[in-house]
Amino acid sequence: MNRNMNAVPIHKMQGCGNDFVFIDNRKLALPVSAMADWAKKVCRRAFGVGADGLVFLEEAPDASVDYRWHFYNADGSRAEMCGNASRCAGLLAVKLGFAGPVHTFGSDAGPIRAEVDVENCEVKVQLTPPKGLELNKSVDMPGLEGTIHFVNTGVPHAVYIHDDAAGLNVKTLGAHVRYHAAFAPAGTNANFVTVLDRNNIHLRTYERGVEDETYACGTGAAAGVVVTNALGLTESSVNVRSSGGEILGISIENGCVHLKGKALNVYSGEMYLEALGLTLP
Repeated sequence: MNRNMNAVPIHKMQGCGNDFVFIDNRKLALPVSAMADWAKKVCRRAFGVGADGLVFLEEAPDASVDYRWHFYNADGSRAEMCGNASRCAGLLAVKLGFAGPVHTFGSDAGPIRAEVDVENCEVKVQLTPPKGLELNKSVDMPGLEGTIHFVNTGVPHAVYIHDDAAGLNVKTLGAHVRYHAAFAPAGTNANFVTVLDRNNIHLRTYERGVEDETYACGTGAAAGVVVTNALGLTESSVNVRSSGGEILGISIENGCVHLKGKALNVYSGEMYLEALGLTLP
């Protein structure tokens, strides 16, 4: 890329309504020190491209993975992992020549294995093993009774089970849980789950870093299934209906959690750095 140009190629991707901007960083070579500022400006709705997160793909640091990513939330915070973005990354990586249909990429949470069906735009990823499972934590919830459960499925997730998740004020309740002292200092994502039957749940997620409810959350869907399965409420293979109405398939296989669903390249084009108040170092 000509570094005198003020236009940078981008790829807008979405998975179940979670939208992301991807940048191929092989030629751009943007340093990590500048990425958080780029995320805040690129992801800003109306004034930027608009997205839940910004992802940079680049060459692998060693032979253990095919490539690596740098993932940033819309507020500029760096996240260890994002399930729906990982599916988008898998599809785009094949299209851009980073790797073949079955590959592994490096994330801050660890290596992520992806199986890509390019023709049908469907991707299955094996998330990092869930850790830190805590059931029935005593955390106050304004106006609600019961307990909260917790698990890290690449990033931290609190899970609250309710008969009518659709009727809850997720933005208010989610913010309360996200910043609760019980999850300090890192905070947590907050998920609200209704168990429909043993193979189906409805999930709504307030995402840390976005600071609002999103249409879907892959690691949140994984957390919802890990928790409900541990409580004996669901089987190990579950369809998760997201806020956006899409279905994510979650399966627990030999202690590992797999996430499967559609990933779509909405458009590819160029963004003009001057319009966003950005420059190349």
